[in-house]
Amino acid sequence: MGCALVVLVVAVAQRRDGPVGDRTVGEVTRVGVADGAAVPAYLRAAGDELARLDAPDGYALVAFAAYLTPARAASALAGTPVSVVLARVPLPGRQTEIVRIAALRLPDDVVGGMAEVAGHKDREAADYRARAAAPAAVADPELRLRYDTGAAVAAREAAGYRAGCACVYAAVVRAAPDALRALAGRAGVRVVDPAPEVTRLDRTVFTPPLPEQRDVARPPADTGPDAAGGMGDSSEAAPTVSVPSPGDRARVAVDGSPNPASTS
Repeated sequence: MGCALVVLVVAVAQRRDGPVGDRTVGEVTRVGVADGAAVPAYLRAAGDELARLDAPDGYALVAFAAYLTPARAASALAGTPVSVVLARVPLPGRQTEIVRIAALRLPDDVVGGMAEVAGHKDREAADYRARAAAPAAVADPELRLRYDTGAAVAAREAAGYRAGCACVYAAVVRAAPDALRALAGRAGVRVVDPAPEVTRLDRTVFTPPLPEQRDVARPPADTGPDAAGGMGDSSEAAPTVSVPSPGDRARVAVDGSPNPASTS
């Protein structure tokens, strides 16, 4: 009995870090699986909390079993109020940037958000190409390889988002406990992690497991020729793309600049 209690406490600890202090935004709540934590333990702990949940409408993190297109994500979440989706282009052997897209209407807002990200990635690729052509990179083959690789990866990300790729792997929703439990039983939904403590999305970091993460939460292996040069670092500071509901589409924010280490 004592051992079971210890396992539960550890599993819960892997799901929640928060709120913690942050000099830029104040208190930050983290919801999801911690880096280096066991994914099966996280899934069990989230499922146990969902089964016991007895609270008014609240936020929850939904992770999918596979990367979905905007249309398939809309189908999986049909009838559930959605606030945000998380996406990344799953390129084999490459860590790619995680993007957070505000999405009140699915699939339209996700498609619009992906188009904004594609434009951002086009500019990122152009920036990398300019850096690769600079004298410092021309004189340093290793540095030029890093910039050339960054340009190629950004270009592939841009093409994927522009085509409405199967890139959505999680969403943040708000619903009552019974609705969340029903959502957890839908095909393609891997886990629903209730987060009743969340009151502000702009002060919450969501870290759902990627579909390919089965044992331990870790960044995807970066196996490119320049992997040792710094392209494989992990980062939580992914750009945020806000695509508001109709009538306010001019207010779109994409935060983040080209960075060889900007990854999932």
